[in-house]
Amino acid sequence: MDLKNIFNTLFAYKPPVDYNFSLPENLEATTKSNAEVATSQKQKAENIFPSLSVNLEYMKTRYNLLINSDVIMRQFTINARGKQYNAFLVYIDGMVDSKIMDEFILQPLMLRNKSNLYDGTQNKVIAEAVANNITVRKVKKFDLANYLMGCLMPQNAVKEVTDFDQVANGINSGNCALFVDTLNEAFDIEVKGFKQRSVDSPNNEIVIKGPHEAFVENIRTNTSLLRRIVNNENLIIENLEVGEITKTKCAVCYMKNITNTDLVNEVKYRLNNLEIDSLLSAGELEQLVVESNALGIPETISTERPDKAAKFLLKGRVVVIVNGTPYGIIMPSILIDFLTSPEDTNMKVNFANFLRGLRFLAAFITLLLPGLYVAITSFHQEILPTGLLYSILASRENVPFPIIVEILLMEISFELIREAGLRVPSAIGPTIRNCWGFSFRASCG
Repeated sequence: MDLKNIFNTLFAYKPPVDYNFSLPENLEATTKSNAEVATSQKQKAENIFPSLSVNLEYMKTRYNLLINSDVIMRQFTINARGKQYNAFLVYIDGMVDSKIMDEFILQPLMLRNKSNLYDGTQNKVIAEAVANNITVRKVKKFDLANYLMGCLMPQNAVKEVTDFDQVANGINSGNCALFVDTLNEAFDIEVKGFKQRSVDSPNNEIVIKGPHEAFVENIRTNTSLLRRIVNNENLIIENLEVGEITKTKCAVCYMKNITNTDLVNEVKYRLNNLEIDSLLSAGELEQLVVESNALGIPETISTERPDKAAKFLLKGRVVVIVNGTPYGIIMPSILIDFLTSPEDTNMKVNFANFLRGLRFLAAFITLLLPGLYVAITSFHQEILPTGLLYSILASRENVPFPIIVEILLMEISFELIREAGLRVPSAIGPTIRNCWGFSFRASCG
């Protein structure tokens, strides 16, 4: 009992007994009512209001402007056809390119120039005819939203949105939102400028002959790498959002004229029906979409090479790319996929087949060698040659463990050495691995 108490004290978690808050007795009803209130408020505040002051207060409340230091709201006045309109921009500092905002958004909207000066009429004459000294004119009514989109904003990626959820999604991904007085819609303008890693060589799937490019954390960079390799208009890239809170962008990539439509529908069905709060990596998604099996047989392949992903696309597979992760998930996978290398197609057929056979042999040895060693040395010694049997017995003379225990200790030690090599800082990692390996060899004779 004393040893148990010591372990419980060191490793067990004991929650505090006294709390500074109290829960109501009818907790379920209270939670349900709060959820209903939140849902109703969300429905009421879903669409953008035509009043600029209401939109401003709503955005300040939604982004907690009083305590958030990186959310910027820039209020200014727009000059359009001799009239002035109040407006404001919302963006996140550090995720936008300030130079693009100044040159292509604020300057065209705020400064007086030929595009926004008063031209004598608020309406545009699009047709004029004279008959019997009577002039008939067809006049197009001035539309502020179309005028801003077509004349005053030279930015290449501008989208009109009508609800606050779309506005928030754009701002959170690095865009800025423009609200203008009297308009019940906002403009989602792409001005992304956050720092990101450039395309580099692969770290895990290294080849000698072949491309030396790897996926990065930006989803659009990854899809452009696939586009450049496949170089065909039948490559379809669909965007999906996974996660109620994070709304992580996922790209489902497939060849329209090659991939089975049932496979594509199955992948999209599994992605759309993930009821999770957050998705931060491709590894999490890989575990969520596959079917559970007792043997743990993998059903997908994770790769950091765009050329490998492109090869599987051309074979009719589906590739899913998660924003923020430098890996692509290939769905589905078969056994031969794990025993091939991207470099096989860059070699002669004979040598590539020879290496593939070596991988099959290595997989067989990895899976069955420990069990075969225990079975032969413990129960079927007659299979071994006499000299080899004597050598094994001589090496095990000073080992105080049975063979099965020795094999288990060896497997655990290899895993510990591998973890130490990955987790321990690189300055002392090799030293620890060498000392650990020497101690293990000495203890096992």
